[in-house]
Amino acid sequence: MPPELQTEIEDTRSQPRPTGCPVGSGLEAHLHKAVPVLDHGFVKVVDYMGDDASIVQAARVSYGEGTKKTRDDEGLIRYLMRHAHTTPFEMCDIRFHVKAPIFVARQWMRHRTASVNEVSGRYSVLKTDCYIPDPEHLGTQSKTNKQGRGDDILNEEDADRVITRIKDAGRNCDETYGQMLHPDVDLSRELARIVLPLNTYTEWYWKIDLHNLFHFLQLRLDEHAQYEIRVYAEAIALVIKGWVPLAWKAFEDYRLNAVSLSAQGVDCVRRMLRGEQVTHATSGMSAREWRAFEEAFGR
Repeated sequence: MPPELQTEIEDTRSQPRPTGCPVGSGLEAHLHKAVPVLDHGFVKVVDYMGDDASIVQAARVSYGEGTKKTRDDEGLIRYLMRHAHTTPFEMCDIRFHVKAPIFVARQWMRHRTASVNEVSGRYSVLKTDCYIPDPEHLGTQSKTNKQGRGDDILNEEDADRVITRIKDAGRNCDETYGQMLHPDVDLSRELARIVLPLNTYTEWYWKIDLHNLFHFLQLRLDEHAQYEIRVYAEAIALVIKGWVPLAWKAFEDYRLNAVSLSAQGVDCVRRMLRGEQVTHATSGMSAREWRAFEEAFGR
């Protein structure tokens, strides 16, 4: 962030103004404070609207008079989450400033239920910070998952070679970018940027409601999500816990740590409870479904 912008933010926050809007006490301490992620990235909350009470208030409008007497706030939020009544969660919004590698940003933008404004290489000369993975995250290609890395890590010699090549590639691209922008060439910024690699960092503002943020986190906190986007999701989760603690707990219980069963899975559980010995051959599931079923129940 430019120093002058940081100074403007600090000056604004040093002059508190009265507000009638809900204030999330657990979130206020995080406002405009960057949470470091990866080697050059960060996540920063710049604005928000609503809290747990906003979810309850929105739900009770449709539930009608008298609901307050029969259901406490936490119980209502858990009911809404359990039965997938999602609209009340959309009453809370949050806006982030994010800095992440381009390849992470492209995964991130697949979540199309948010408002995004990204820095433009057509108008600005881009910073050329590049992500360099730590050796412990240099995994080989998975043998069972075509889109991810496996559990095997490159040995020290191969890891050093890979990191050196990544650094060299980034340095060469940075030099080429700078040369094309030089007054002697004066290539347009929109063309000069095409030489930058996918590990170049980009920045954007990201505004999203709580319901869609929970969907983002459910997918990106999963152990199968790519490490480089999962650590951003973990940083966001720390902030959300303090903002809407009741909604977060319901999300953990009913979405994040819950298990979804197919009709065949439900049938297998019922048969097992009756004492029947169920195997893959008698389960009615594919090999992958059966493997997931066994993992879910620690078999």
